[in-house]
Amino acid sequence: MTNPATESQAEALTPRQLAVLDAVLGLMVEKGDQLTMAAVARRASCSKETLYKWFGDRDGLLTATVQWQASKVRAGNYDRQKLDALSLRDSLIRFAVNWLEVISSPTSIALNRLAISHAATHESNLGGIVLANGRFAIGERLRPLLEDGREAGLLDFDDAETAFRTFFGLVGRDVQIRLLLGDALKLSAAEIERDAARAADQFLALHGRAKPAPKA
Repeated sequence: MTNPATESQAEALTPRQLAVLDAVLGLMVEKGDQLTMAAVARRASCSKETLYKWFGDRDGLLTATVQWQASKVRAGNYDRQKLDALSLRDSLIRFAVNWLEVISSPTSIALNRLAISHAATHESNLGGIVLANGRFAIGERLRPLLEDGREAGLLDFDDAETAFRTFFGLVGRDVQIRLLLGDALKLSAAEIERDAARAADQFLALHGRAKPAPKA
């Protein structure tokens, strides 16, 4: 369902390659569906041959772009052996902040609108690319934190994927759909931090243990 190498692949890109992905995102915001390898090459001041060498075809370039966007969403750093209620909450908040920052950015909005239109017309595989390297990859990135929290006796749930969906819904609420449909919703850094903390607290109210269960 996801590519476990997604995050490491995104981190392995050179500054020059990241500049190309910036060009892709900029063109998506400006031109929507009028994205061609030639247009990216012009914007990034490189040759089409270089693009094909680095990313393969257009789908490969789009996949790298989505992977890079998704790699920005991750839980905060924590020590697995010393995970406690405070570090668990902080890691959930960091993840929520990252995700809200990404989905509310003009580049993410443009990318998701394009993916939805392509999925409806079967014009390309962009919808599948965004789903696999976005939503599913992000879910896999949070899974270790959820499972570590359960192992530490801090969380109680039967299935990590179901627990992630609950958290995902608490964080996103109706924000993404409103943005995709053109609502001029502006989230300040303070509002994102507040909403992320609220989502983490709501999730912990549903799945958190009042006291850590003793380890077997």
